[in-house]
Amino acid sequence: MKNSKVILFLFLFGISNHIIAQPIERLVKVIVAADHSDWTYKKGEKVKFTISVFKNGNLVKDAKIRYEIGPEKQSPIKKEVITLATGTQTIDAGTMQVPGFLRCVAIAEVDNKEYRNLSTAGFDPLQIVPTVENPTDFDGFWNTALAELATIPMDAKMTLMPERCTEKVNVYHVNLQNYKVGTRLYGILCVPKKEGKYPALLQVPGAGVRAYLGDIANAEKGVITLQIGIHGIPVNMDPSVYLDLGAGILNGYFNYNLDDRDRFFYKRVYLGCVRANDFLTSLPQFDGVNLAVTGGSQGGALSIVTAALDIRVKSLGAFYPALCDVTGYLNGRAGGWPHYFDKANSEYNNTNEKLKTLGYYDVVNFAKRVKVPGFYSWGFNDETCPPTSMYSAYNSITAPKELLVALETGHWTFPEQNEKMTSWLLAKLKSK
Repeated sequence: MKNSKVILFLFLFGISNHIIAQPIERLVKVIVAADHSDWTYKKGEKVKFTISVFKNGNLVKDAKIRYEIGPEKQSPIKKEVITLATGTQTIDAGTMQVPGFLRCVAIAEVDNKEYRNLSTAGFDPLQIVPTVENPTDFDGFWNTALAELATIPMDAKMTLMPERCTEKVNVYHVNLQNYKVGTRLYGILCVPKKEGKYPALLQVPGAGVRAYLGDIANAEKGVITLQIGIHGIPVNMDPSVYLDLGAGILNGYFNYNLDDRDRFFYKRVYLGCVRANDFLTSLPQFDGVNLAVTGGSQGGALSIVTAALDIRVKSLGAFYPALCDVTGYLNGRAGGWPHYFDKANSEYNNTNEKLKTLGYYDVVNFAKRVKVPGFYSWGFNDETCPPTSMYSAYNSITAPKELLVALETGHWTFPEQNEKMTSWLLAKLKSK
């Protein structure tokens, strides 16, 4: 039983980190593609989707499929069951009259098994504007919170992890005091052993509850790295502990105290990211200038938030950020993870108190305040963090920005995306 828990943990660790493995290859492949090579259209321009089913590299004749087409995360406007006589067929999907995304999901049944894939057409995505309200006292609320954080002693504790250290890098389990006396923040710090001054990279986590190993690879390239958790628990425990917590008391943590802006769960998280920077910039090995933050999904959100809150951050890298324009569902379109207002959640979340709270935490309102260069990457097929929500934040950023779109990716990345993100961050960190 314990071994099965460890295996499950490793699986969950893989899918919940920002660098998520590509979907497993299967014998039968369903390919769905929009008829523009960049999957991008003007409002009112018609799109066609081609659905193909392959087995052993050849089209599957008379493949039976069912498909549906509609705005992402919304009810379909067209659905049908058809047989692909030649193994491939093109479907007229219509258009959108407003900026957004139209998605085609196809499921094929071959040899009594189902195979699924999708394609998503973007209509003027760079014209998408957010729906979330920007509270008039947003800056005052967060300035007060940061001032209160500054009064809390950091009380940093570092424990060397000899089993993780390498010839070039020392690895530590770090324990800091967070936004209130007695609350703690934990992470894994990696510091180059060679005497000198180094840039620093804060790595913020995707959703979930897990342990961390530390980013030794980038530390060996001459960067101080710190991976943090957000739950106030050590990040070096047995995997079974995180499974139990994730299924128990921390299940649905992103909903905790949603009706109170001062007690909402993410207040401790956002301030904890700044506290992590307090620690990084206090290290004698820090070069005093070059500090970046990166993460994916929830970590993509935290990267943008941290860069907006902390003027010490000089650059950020975000994969498919969550918590963007969460009120989209209340305006007839997709909203960001964790989908507070979709059909499953709107009944109990759509209250004045919760709407008010989320205005102070939505990534869009932090994106408007980012002043440093950022590198961003996601795909049109993301069903966890809908592209409509991510573009709502991206389009709100006025600072220098670069976007790498890997069209067919969902909530995962190709190796090339990771390589480009790392190269971009290292170039920024080592620039003087």
